[in-house]
Amino acid sequence: MLGDARLRGQTGVLSERRGSYPFIDFRLLNNTIYSGEIGTKKKLKRLLSFQRYFHASRLLRGIVPQTSLYLLDEDYLGQARHMLSKVGLWDFDIFLFDRLTNGNSLVTLLCHLFNVHGLIHHFQLDMVTLHRFLVMVQEDYHSQNPYHNAVHAADVTQAMHCYLKEPKLANFLTPLDIMLGLLAAAAHDVDHPGVNQPFLINTKHYLANLYQNVSVLENHHWRSTIGMLRESRLLAHLPKEERQDIEQQLGSLILATDINRQNEFLTRLKTHLKNQDLKLEDAPDRHFMLQIALKCADICNPCRLWEMSKQWGERVCEEFYRQGDLEQKFDMEISPLCNQQKDTIPSIQIGFMTYIVEPLFEEWANFTGNTPLSENMLNHLRRNKTKWRNLLHKQHSSSSRSTDHSVQKTEHEEQTLNEGGTL
Repeated sequence: MLGDARLRGQTGVLSERRGSYPFIDFRLLNNTIYSGEIGTKKKLKRLLSFQRYFHASRLLRGIVPQTSLYLLDEDYLGQARHMLSKVGLWDFDIFLFDRLTNGNSLVTLLCHLFNVHGLIHHFQLDMVTLHRFLVMVQEDYHSQNPYHNAVHAADVTQAMHCYLKEPKLANFLTPLDIMLGLLAAAAHDVDHPGVNQPFLINTKHYLANLYQNVSVLENHHWRSTIGMLRESRLLAHLPKEERQDIEQQLGSLILATDINRQNEFLTRLKTHLKNQDLKLEDAPDRHFMLQIALKCADICNPCRLWEMSKQWGERVCEEFYRQGDLEQKFDMEISPLCNQQKDTIPSIQIGFMTYIVEPLFEEWANFTGNTPLSENMLNHLRRNKTKWRNLLHKQHSSSSRSTDHSVQKTEHEEQTLNEGGTL
C-alpha cells in the first residue's frame, strides 16, 4: 500500500518523499549496452585509481571528508579545476567533466557555481548541508537512463550559467534569481523514470493519477525537489515566507519545461519582443525570462559542438527506443518517435531542430541582441542540422541500394526457375 506520497509542509506546498512511487522496471526488457559514455562500475574502476573511486563512493553516500570540503582528490583536482575555470564557455565538455569527477559532475558543478555567484555567502548557506542536498539530487537521477540522468542535469545547469551571464539579463538579476535558475536547472528532471507522460497516462501510473494527467513528470520533479530541500534543511534558516516563495518559484520554473507548453511560452515571448514591453526591473518579467532561459538550456543539445550534440541525440533516441520496446512487449501502441524500425535518429533530430529548437533560439537571440553566444549557438544548430541531413541522405541511399540489390536478386532467381534451373 503506497499511501499518499505527498507531504504538506509548513509552507503549504505539497512535496513528495524520495522513492515514493513504483519504479519503471526496465529489467523487463532485454537491456542493450549503450556504446557511448555509459559504462559499468567495473570498467570505471579500472580507468580510475582506487583512491579516486573510493573517494567518489564516499561522496555519493553523502559522507563528507573530514579534512577538506574539496570535492576532488589531488590526482585529478587540477584537470577538473582547469575545466571549471572555463565553465562559462559554450564548448564546455560535460562528458569529460563527468569522467574527471568520477560521475559527480552535478554536485561539483553546483558547488562551484554557488561559490562563484556568491550565493553561499549571500544566503548564509552551510556548505556541508548544501553538499548533502546536492548529493541527494544527483542520486535521485537514474544513471540507467541514457538521456534523463545527472549528466543531462549538469549540462543544463552549465548552459543556464552561460545564459545568466548574458548582459541583457545579467544586469537585472538578483541573487535569488540566480539561485532559482541554477537550482531549477539542476533538479528539473530529478527522478525521471525514462518514459514520457503519455506512457504514464496509458499505463494508469500512480503519478498520472496523482497529478491528474497534467504536467505529470514536471510536477513530480518539482515536488521531489521540494521534498529534498525540506529533508536536507538547506533553507531552514530562512524566514517562512521566503522559503515559500522559493518553493513556488522553483515550481513555476520547472513546470515551464513541459514541452506541451512550448507554443504558450514562445507566443508570449514573441509578443513581448514585438511590443518591446519587457521590463526586467520588474520581478514577474525577470521570472518569465528565467523560464525561457531554462527552456533553452533544457533543449540546447542541438546547439552544442557536433561531437557532443550527436551523442546527446543518440542518447535521447535510445531512451525513446527503450520505451517503444517496452510498449511493444506489453502489446501497447508504440508512441511517436519510439519505433526503432521506423523512426531514425537523423529524422527525429531534424524534426526536433526544425519545429522546437530553432523557433525558440531565434527568439532568444532577438532578446539577447544577437550576442556572440547566441550567434554561436545558432551557427552550431544550422551546421548540426546539415550533418543530420547528410546522415539521413546516406541512410536513404544505403536503403535504396539494398532494395535494388534485393530486387535484382529476386529477378535473377525467377529467371533461373523459369529456365528450369535450381537455386
